[in-house]
Amino acid sequence: MGDVVSKQIERRRAIQTQKKTLNDLMRVEGEDYPGSDYFLINRKTWMHDLNPEKLQIKKIVWPGTHDSATDKIGIPFITRPFAQCQSDSIYEQLLMGTRVLDIRVQKDRKVCHGILTTYSVDIVLNDINKFLSETESEIIILEVRTEYGHEDPPEFDKYLEEKLGDYLIPNDEKVFDKTIGEVLPKRVICVWKPRKLPKPEAGSMLWSEGYLKDNWINTDLPETKFESNLDYLSKQEPVNTRKYFYRVENTVTPVPDNPIVCVKPVTERIHAFARLFISQCFTKQIGDRLQIFSTDFIDEDFVGACVGLTYARVKGIA
Repeated sequence: MGDVVSKQIERRRAIQTQKKTLNDLMRVEGEDYPGSDYFLINRKTWMHDLNPEKLQIKKIVWPGTHDSATDKIGIPFITRPFAQCQSDSIYEQLLMGTRVLDIRVQKDRKVCHGILTTYSVDIVLNDINKFLSETESEIIILEVRTEYGHEDPPEFDKYLEEKLGDYLIPNDEKVFDKTIGEVLPKRVICVWKPRKLPKPEAGSMLWSEGYLKDNWINTDLPETKFESNLDYLSKQEPVNTRKYFYRVENTVTPVPDNPIVCVKPVTERIHAFARLFISQCFTKQIGDRLQIFSTDFIDEDFVGACVGLTYARVKGIA
């Protein structure tokens, strides 16, 4: 028992030390980067407002959400705190400016996170279609994967094609070099990641897992994740030359050996350092590699941070 208590005390000290390190870095080096002072007026149509004819797909800094459809997962106050990563619906996230969605499904087409389930993926797609019907130039990256430990939903590729229809942007590497204006009226890059079923092929309406990459590590320590994100990002090609999307997740994860296993209090340890991360990318001369930036419990400032850098790229100042 004494060893357990001692380990937990050491763990708490490590967390506090790492948070202090990041706070000190923010105080000394600041959070400025090209576009950091950009004021976002209309979150619903920010891509349209940046001029679709000039905004290249590869140069967008895409604000994304992690485990996007978990706002109503599990049982409120009982199991929900262990799996909820967003408090807003998909539609509300899109209105706020989110443009990359991370959806996990199981065999019966219900959204899930681990063993906990929530509403049908129909609700996700209905929210997406509603948002797209209300806007003209907003592009969405929709990642749908079969959750770890679950079976693929049968004929799910056909289902996605039927539900998203003419909005789907076909799988073609030339898309990365195109502007939004050049891919319109197509609006959705849908990445389907089954576990065992055949993967989407080049030229199909869906994109395969190789076109959306990331490097996840299982840690609840904020500086550890922060530095890991920088390290993995530094190993990627610049956005101008690569033909895949790369995602950085500004999140930390509850781990089994820690008494705090609810998502929100854990992930908040890194939440405040999103702008610092972007700033450090430029300090380390890897700002040209940042592309998808995702978070738990997305808020307006996170979206604004991403859109500001996108604005700077459009204007040629980043």
